[in-house]
Amino acid sequence: MANSEILHPKAVAVITGAGSGIGLAAALKYAKYGMSLYLADIDESSLQSAIGKVKAIDGVGEVFASRTDVSKVEDVAELRDKVLEEFGEIHILMANAGISKPTPAFSLSTPLSELQSNWHQVLDTNFFGVLNVCQAFAPIMARQENASAVIVTGSKQGITCPPGNAGYNVSKAGVKTFTEQLAHELRNVPDSRCSAHLFVPGWVHTGLTGARTGAPKPSGAWTPEQTVDYMVDKVFEEGDFYVICPDNETNNALDKARIQWNLDDILQNRPALSRWHPNYQARFDDFIAAKQGLSAGARSRSRGRRALGSQDSGFPTEADISRF
Repeated sequence: MANSEILHPKAVAVITGAGSGIGLAAALKYAKYGMSLYLADIDESSLQSAIGKVKAIDGVGEVFASRTDVSKVEDVAELRDKVLEEFGEIHILMANAGISKPTPAFSLSTPLSELQSNWHQVLDTNFFGVLNVCQAFAPIMARQENASAVIVTGSKQGITCPPGNAGYNVSKAGVKTFTEQLAHELRNVPDSRCSAHLFVPGWVHTGLTGARTGAPKPSGAWTPEQTVDYMVDKVFEEGDFYVICPDNETNNALDKARIQWNLDDILQNRPALSRWHPNYQARFDDFIAAKQGLSAGARSRSRGRRALGSQDSGFPTEADISRF
């Protein structure tokens, strides 16, 4: 069911990770509807810059901001209380924050304490950040009279799980499963008008892919603004739960084929992550070619792509590994 009635002047959107990238693009988008915004981010300087940009939008409602570490539930509870004090209700909640650090499944060289620290940091922000935000706000939104939506930023890496960044994949796989459970529970609350949606960007040029340092946008990537525009249409006009965004390199058909292959690993009892197994790579490429109507000998564009390493961590992230 579509939720277009949510996008109206003076409706309230709360966005975590709002200082840059997709979070900021969403804030600017909602501001153009005349909505009021409550922005949250762990980076104070980015947050202050975002406030100025959002307030500059003609017709925007009230704009507030709070430095928030979503990995700390006490910070999130304080954010919730501030929002309720100012507005009394929330129409859009965007649980949007993420980091990446070197997190292999195991390491032959990294000390255990360092490896564990990296894993905890990634999970604390990427998974528990979402958990904290949703568990703090959802009980309020589920009981509101007016319609509302919880939009959780996931990742294709949490669905197809490309090798090379296990901790990030695990965190985003957890986000996917949690958001599915959240959607089910919300629709079973009597008289609830709150829905949940899993927002899965494609290749987006953000701080994780070099935008923070001024690196040019790769031709295959979308801008955060393009990605948010796609999400808004799918959530608020079509009412989709799974919002799997394409980009300039990967279309919807290719995404679906990759996801299907991943699920077929279970159904056909293939080796884990068989897409990257040497005995299955050619079969995968032919499968993808067939799904896209190409010749049987065509090969996936993802084969042999070099992992570039993220600007933030020096470790492969979403934009780096075989286009998910």
